[in-house]
Amino acid sequence: MKIVLCIKQVPDTADIKWTENNTIQREGLESIMNPFDTYGLEAAIRIKNNKDNVEIISVTMGPPQAETVIRASLALGADRGFVISDRKFAGADTIATSTTLSGAIKNKIENPDLIICGQFAIDGDTAQTPAMIAQKLGYAQVTYVREIIDISETNVKVKREVEDGIEIVEAELPCVLSMIKPDYKLSRPLINGFKYAQQAEVPYYSMEDIELSAENVGIKGSPTYVSKAFRPEQKQGGEKLKPETIKDTVKIIMENINV
Repeated sequence: MKIVLCIKQVPDTADIKWTENNTIQREGLESIMNPFDTYGLEAAIRIKNNKDNVEIISVTMGPPQAETVIRASLALGADRGFVISDRKFAGADTIATSTTLSGAIKNKIENPDLIICGQFAIDGDTAQTPAMIAQKLGYAQVTYVREIIDISETNVKVKREVEDGIEIVEAELPCVLSMIKPDYKLSRPLINGFKYAQQAEVPYYSMEDIELSAENVGIKGSPTYVSKAFRPEQKQGGEKLKPETIKDTVKIIMENINV
């Protein structure tokens, strides 16, 4: 069984800088693996620990520094991974990103059974990319997955969170899952994992390597237009009062509002 893990390197800082196209300037920023992608990695590792012949392949799109999240996934239990990196990918919206990731999966991974993504990326919070990957590959998709209950050669059963409770859903493979925070604790890398991650080869693939054209990736392939990017103003905290009785509380409220 082949499990593809789509992971993203996101800024680990509040000091975000913007390009002239109002996209995040990622070069030079301290970065981490997107937290929601760590939930997906944990789900993949749990499958691998309970089934034979499972291979986890990590994929990320980004600048060369994105290699660090691939190695982080290898330290935790992924078997191999690669980086899709090309200057032409810069400024991609969710449509161009999904085009690039699905193109890489089609061209570099033969017959994947399961693709796992984080539900959101904390630097964008759109939750659109996994659904678009599923659509472009023609796979089934389940969103807001909290836990993978069972998986066979043909089907996957999951627990997903919805507005009014929990659903148990079964889908045919191949399938794309979008993960949210699970109820269980995440694994920590062991020393052998660190050693493996340091020594592993991490290939890089360009736009041409995954058989895409410049018109479909990066800024050119992104119909989304960001007219303005700004930080919301910080709200000031209110005054905290501690009246002794309910009557005093009502009196203070009435004195401070227009009635």
